[in-house]
Amino acid sequence: MMTIHENDDRHLFDAIPAIDFDASKRLHIELVNAAQREGLLDVAYRTINTPVGELLLAATERGLVRVAFARQGHDEVLESLAATISPRILRTPDRLEKVARQIEQYFSGQRRTFDLPLDWRLSRGFRLNVLSHLPDIAYGRTASYAEVAVAAGSPRAVRAVGTACATNPLPVVVPCHRVVRSDGTSGGYVGGVEAKATLLNLEAA
Repeated sequence: MMTIHENDDRHLFDAIPAIDFDASKRLHIELVNAAQREGLLDVAYRTINTPVGELLLAATERGLVRVAFARQGHDEVLESLAATISPRILRTPDRLEKVARQIEQYFSGQRRTFDLPLDWRLSRGFRLNVLSHLPDIAYGRTASYAEVAVAAGSPRAVRAVGTACATNPLPVVVPCHRVVRSDGTSGGYVGGVEAKATLLNLEAA
């Protein structure tokens, strides 16, 4: 049986090559650039830290296609994007720099509206109709599910409005957090009730 003495351990670790993180980063950048040149990058993504937790941001050439809270499972969201849009997905922070900057400005109180191209392909029919009306709810204001149903042209579709908000693929940017119950209570939220309270309190300040 081979015995390794304590002094020998140091030499074993010395033999392990150090990881060149700069080289790894350069290689990733080269991979991303090559993918873009060859038309092999369909979905770019990154994550950012915010007062409501880590958000996943994903975009196509059309625009921002997905914003997801950590509680939704970022790996699961990426798998869903691969299945519904394209498996050609890469972590590409630079492609989402403008999005990340505007979201950071929003949370710091410097921005009240977003100026971003949006890719709506993950929403269809009445749900898309509902979501397209949500930016009309002004910063710092709220609207009831019933009021949004009226704005969307279907006054009786209150429950469907709730479903549209619950499946909003672009929370924060498309402000479903501003939709509340008729009695003034906040109601549910894709990011959790605490996240919804944080967003409403931010805008009320």
